[in-house]
Amino acid sequence: MPQTSRSVVPRRAEPAPPRRDVAGALAAAVLDVLGTAPKSNREASDNPAEAARAATTAAAAKAATAAGALALPPGPMGWLTMLPELLTVWRIQARLVADIAALYGKRGGVTREQMLYCLFKHTASQAVRDLVVRAGERWLVRQASSAALQGVARRIGVRLSQQGVSKAAARWLPVVGAMGVAAYAFYDTSQVARAATELFSRPIDFEIVDEG
Repeated sequence: MPQTSRSVVPRRAEPAPPRRDVAGALAAAVLDVLGTAPKSNREASDNPAEAARAATTAAAAKAATAAGALALPPGPMGWLTMLPELLTVWRIQARLVADIAALYGKRGGVTREQMLYCLFKHTASQAVRDLVVRAGERWLVRQASSAALQGVARRIGVRLSQQGVSKAAARWLPVVGAMGVAAYAFYDTSQVARAATELFSRPIDFEIVDEG
């Protein structure tokens, strides 16, 4: 009886989502974080630098734990956890930014422009560079329209989607990949704190930008 041969097609890895879709989802997530940014219940500190360092250590550890746990699923499931991981970390970082502002006596709250600057200065500096500008010993915060902020969020989304290839690849290596994601979340949170400390430790002026 003749035997029929069957060719075996190698199983390929799940392709990444189209970059345009990823960038749009990231931009929407950025705007969501802005819309739900927390207010701090901290009081102004007599030693804000030390208090900010303590808050940073706690927040960075929390972000690392959350990011590492969400990055554990390998393969295609890893893609599904990327956005929840980022949202979780960004919300922890947003709370940290609000706390640092309060520790330095900025009780008026954190504006959307300030929050965007602190969260993304180190990862998407070109997108946020016009929102907050150093002017001698002071900072100038340019208050933008909602449409302008949406444009900034889109640019952040594009930038982060370009950077996300290596982070997504890590999800094909469970445990080892999760450890790397956790380490990056700790570092990322520390950089957010650094930007917030630099901003809120100095006098701040505000400028309304005429979009028309």
